[in-house]
Amino acid sequence: MTSPFENEVQQRLDDNGRNAQLKASADAFMHASTVPKYSYNFAWMGRPVIQYPQDIVAMQEIIWRVQPDLIIETGIAHGGSLIFSASMLELNAACGGPKDARVLGVDIDIRAHNRAAIEAHPMFRRIDMIQGSSIAPEIIEQVRARARAKPRVLVCLDSNHTHDHVLAELHAYAMLATVGSYCVVFDTIVEDLPAGIYPERTWGPGNNPKSALYEYLKDHPQFEIDRDMDHKLLISVAPQGYLKRVK
Repeated sequence: MTSPFENEVQQRLDDNGRNAQLKASADAFMHASTVPKYSYNFAWMGRPVIQYPQDIVAMQEIIWRVQPDLIIETGIAHGGSLIFSASMLELNAACGGPKDARVLGVDIDIRAHNRAAIEAHPMFRRIDMIQGSSIAPEIIEQVRARARAKPRVLVCLDSNHTHDHVLAELHAYAMLATVGSYCVVFDTIVEDLPAGIYPERTWGPGNNPKSALYEYLKDHPQFEIDRDMDHKLLISVAPQGYLKRVK
């Protein structure tokens, strides 16, 4: 049973979804803030997190709601997201959640200075890392082995952003997310940004996480896009990327 306040929140989210001016303003900010690398300005417990604050808050809500025993993350970079997830699991445990929950990060290139900083962090006690391509068969098997017998699993995909790579990650890992949990596909915003905004990258409109997500969803009714999350955040690198497993 929802409270009156929760009903008010839902009404605001519904209103946001119909508010063309608000959505246009949010879109304008996303476009204007991408080239200046706005997302690179933030850190979590001392490590660069490379996310928009709105998505950090969204992940906090999801981690609290799901109470995962395992969070799988593809893409490590500086390690801020791993530290964030580990700290959320630490808080969950302190509040009666899973005591031994862990974060598993996968990256094709874990640079030595980043690995050293992650391993020296107090939250490392909840972190495991695998170096290798997230779509290599031997890496996929290692990740799946870690997920076996875990009652609640959350998946976050944030590595190579090409269509083919993300689609392969979705086929490899999405179904590891347990019912009621999420597979979050980051940087779906690439589809909505002007072509050529990433001249040094191979991805762009039509070849990105969102195009992969759409293709994956055609044959996977187990997942639904969490539209409320889009209407709540408005400013996000993952529009339509919060996939909730519903069956």
